[in-house]
Amino acid sequence: MANLPWIEKYRPATLDELVSHKDIIDTIKRYMTLGEVPHLLFYGPAGTGKTSTILALAKQMYTPSEMRGCVLELNASDDRGIGIVRDEIQTFVSTQTLHKKGIKLIILDEADAMTNDAQNALRRIIEQYTATARFCFICNYLSKIIPAVQSRCTRFRFGPLSNEQMMPRLQYVIEKENVQIDQEGKKAILQLANGDMRRALNILQSTHMASSLVTEISVYECVGHPSKNDIKTIINVLLNENFTVASQTLSTLKTLKGYALADILTELHRYVHKIDFPREIRIHLLIKMADIENRLANGATEKIQLSALISAFQKARQVESS
Repeated sequence: MANLPWIEKYRPATLDELVSHKDIIDTIKRYMTLGEVPHLLFYGPAGTGKTSTILALAKQMYTPSEMRGCVLELNASDDRGIGIVRDEIQTFVSTQTLHKKGIKLIILDEADAMTNDAQNALRRIIEQYTATARFCFICNYLSKIIPAVQSRCTRFRFGPLSNEQMMPRLQYVIEKENVQIDQEGKKAILQLANGDMRRALNILQSTHMASSLVTEISVYECVGHPSKNDIKTIINVLLNENFTVASQTLSTLKTLKGYALADILTELHRYVHKIDFPREIRIHLLIKMADIENRLANGATEKIQLSALISAFQKARQVESS
């Protein structure tokens, strides 16, 4: 247990330990109480409790000895072809179980990575073995699950967690692991996690191992995310310096701190909304930043996109001055 990552060490073992989505948890508890658990489809951003919820449900439905024969957990991003459906899943659901209820549970994590052929092959299996098996599909993007599978499942959306929901669990881990942390460090972790509990615990563990005291500065340094002071410097340069000076200053800062342009854009986006720009200039900057982020996501060179970012602010300054 000592060597486990904290995300596994403190993964909720029961439905009552889950920190959010009370309506979803209450509904699933009612299904379990009535013995009428349907096929399930959990979707939403990463780190919001989808996998933890179904694993907690499985632990409450089966004893540890029954889990081995009644629960099949597959990561569909690894086993995503039609072969895994016809071989492993078909074999598992068709074999008899000694479990008193006779119901097996098949968990398909990252199901949005499954091919359409594999999903189509599952349609008939889901219907054919409804009396003896329940499927749970877990994905980030609902649109990548074919309508035929969606219609056979009860869907639940797991939204990003709020800071108020995440803080008690974060505080629990801090106390259990005796982490030395200040209030600003907690706020920095929650802001960087952006509703992702898994990311929050990973940041906490990484920073704790790298620094004796977890502070806002140590959190940003450990993650490699632009600090507030550096973002203020970048904003000041973009708004006041000419193209040559801005290009040299920002290139040097990126190299020294190892910042990714995508992270800089994320923070700049917040400032563009805070600064009192005229409406036309704010719209111009947001469109340009969105285009740059899209090009970065498609593999464009950071150096060229940094020049495009500086150019967008230079253009905005010219429009404002005129």
